[in-house]
Amino acid sequence: MKKSVFLLVLLSFLTLGSFARNNQNQTNDSIYFVKVTHDYGTIKQGSNGNCEFKFTNKGKTPLILSDVVPSCGCTIADWPKGPIMPGKSGKIKIHYNTNIVGSFIKMITVKSNAKNSMVNLTIKGTVTAKK
Repeated sequence: MKKSVFLLVLLSFLTLGSFARNNQNQTNDSIYFVKVTHDYGTIKQGSNGNCEFKFTNKGKTPLILSDVVPSCGCTIADWPKGPIMPGKSGKIKIHYNTNIVGSFIKMITVKSNAKNSMVNLTIKGTVTAKK
């Protein structure tokens, strides 16, 4: 019994030690968004579907956005392809196709080398038909 408890405790320490080492190897970078949701409200069909999500590199090394993936083809994203230096800001430009009538909620997944390597942005609103 004592041997089993000792082995269990030893295994726990080894697992925790391995976990701590793996975390130390990860980057300490962080991407901070001013807002993660944009609400268009109620807009007319064919109106401007553009918005921006501003972010800052709160890390100590250059931030690289590897991909920005909208949840469907009705949304297009444009983002900085080069590194964002520590303390500097950038913006992700989003265009939603407002020719689609009805309510919408769409996600845009931002992938980067930051500590929070995946951030989900959301756009939402209602498009009403032209008269």
